[in-house]
Amino acid sequence: MGVKMSKVAKRAHAYQYVLIVMRHAKAEAFGNGDDRQRQLTDKGVKQAKAVAKGLSDLDLVPDRIACSGADRTRQTLDRMLKVFGDKPKVDMRQSLYEGGVQSVLDELKSTKTKRKILMVLGHEPTVSISCQWLATSDSDPERLDLLNLGMSPANLAIFGSNEPFKDWQVHSATLLAVLGPHDF
Repeated sequence: MGVKMSKVAKRAHAYQYVLIVMRHAKAEAFGNGDDRQRQLTDKGVKQAKAVAKGLSDLDLVPDRIACSGADRTRQTLDRMLKVFGDKPKVDMRQSLYEGGVQSVLDELKSTKTKRKILMVLGHEPTVSISCQWLATSDSDPERLDLLNLGMSPANLAIFGSNEPFKDWQVHSATLLAVLGPHDF
């Protein structure tokens, strides 16, 4: 059962504000070094490019990207920006590495109303837990179940709302899709 990307795009474009929460692409295994310095694998580089191309094809290139300062998230972002170009305003945030769900909520609060598509690029378990907290109770239960499993590398969740990001609260956005690089 594949995802109909045209339906995802149609649902997303029905809202004034779209949030994309993404986990970094595949990184090397944790070793003895600093976790923040883990690098993308070759597979991760390909994943980041595929997701960026897919989002671009859906006309969902972010206006703003808030990205964790860890190497693997920055490398994911760098690969994506090669597809997105210079459209997105980029903010590097150490808080997205260590700040948990509150760091994601803080990014929503600090996003100006003129920004219509926001991407938060971070880590597990923060990304999947944040998505669970943001999703309205009437969001599709199958999509919510996918978040309960956690987000695999380069997976993302797409939310929509007609309220500006700064007004979003817990359970205030409709979960539109949970996608992986294989869906694009």
